[in-house]
Amino acid sequence: MSKMGIIIKDVYKKNVKSTAFVIMILAPFLVMGIFYLSQHFFGDANDINKIGIVSDQPAVAEQLAKTKSEDYSFKIISSDKKAQKQLEDKKVDAYLDLKMSQENVSGKLYSKASLGTSTETQLQQILSSMQATIRANQLNLTTAQVQKVMEPAKFESTKVTFENGKMQSDGGDSGTQFILSFLTTIIMFVFIISYSSIIAQEIASEKGTRIMEVLLSSMKAKTHYYGKLLGVLLVALTQLLIYGVAVVFGYRQFKDVAMVKDLINNVSIKSLLGSGALAIIAFMLVGLFLYAVLSALCGSLVSKPEDTAKAIQPVMYLSMIGYMLGLILGTSDPTNVIIKVTSYIPFLSSYSMPLRLASGTAAMSSAFVSLGILIVFTILLTLFSAQLYKSNVLVYSEGGTLSALKQSISIMQNDRKKK
Repeated sequence: MSKMGIIIKDVYKKNVKSTAFVIMILAPFLVMGIFYLSQHFFGDANDINKIGIVSDQPAVAEQLAKTKSEDYSFKIISSDKKAQKQLEDKKVDAYLDLKMSQENVSGKLYSKASLGTSTETQLQQILSSMQATIRANQLNLTTAQVQKVMEPAKFESTKVTFENGKMQSDGGDSGTQFILSFLTTIIMFVFIISYSSIIAQEIASEKGTRIMEVLLSSMKAKTHYYGKLLGVLLVALTQLLIYGVAVVFGYRQFKDVAMVKDLINNVSIKSLLGSGALAIIAFMLVGLFLYAVLSALCGSLVSKPEDTAKAIQPVMYLSMIGYMLGLILGTSDPTNVIIKVTSYIPFLSSYSMPLRLASGTAAMSSAFVSLGILIVFTILLTLFSAQLYKSNVLVYSEGGTLSALKQSISIMQNDRKKK
């Protein structure tokens, strides 16, 4: 086995067997398990909201009380004073003061705590329907005529492409790609937060000791650097593969569940295997490698392993900026000029371009240009960080990360002049 292979194997085995890795693997499954069990055992035990009805027209109140819903039930209360008392005694969760005139229906909901936007919207729709019925009767409209008036306008949105000057429908499933880009953005951010400190710690682990001098007597500094970096990346890849196997296993076990069926029916396999989806995944993988290299570079600048937390702060800030830009601006306004610009800037493009690609605001040609820039920059940063590590591996600076960076660059320049 080569010297680099020995380093990779040692780093990989050490991290895979660690308690932190086991916790990272099990954490999502534990959360999903708790959620599933809570829904399974307590999902049907939740009391539906009891809403009292106070109305000056008993017939209308009785008709409304017959309305069935999974979220709430109605209870007729004879007076406003009694309704207040029952609300105070928690016999009802809220009460609706219903007022009706010849043309209008108005309702005021009183509650000690919010019933939720969904329930309140449903109540508003019920009252609107009642008001429409009253006005239809005044205008002597039939039920069919009322339905025709209330029928919503048809609206469709279709993505198109132009080939040889002719417009044609784009068969791509932007919804599937958007979900994929959203998931890859979250996965990338979580992995960067989780592994940046691990990579920096591995690179800086022998700094501040004389062990490094012994190691460098038997191998090149770059070999040691690449071995450490690739070892941790293999750990991250192992975690991804475990999750991938878990998804396949979970699908086989729960494919007959209604929620899973609905999800699969709404997902286009063709879109998942299309060029857009492959580009999104490529951005995630290259982005993860780029942030890993930056974490390793920051870790190489510290004199003691205890300083790695401060050293990787630039990695955290860059990743957080990209994540927030992608999720906030990328989802709400993908045509924003900030998103357009950052989709070509390394470190940020891994977050911005996938969302632009999924929303149809960027062509595949633009994505390939951005991906090309990202790959070239990643290669250059990798070579630079390895050369920098070679220069600073035996440098013990107490002046902080910036001072160590300046000193390392100075040593690297002097080494080049000697050659």
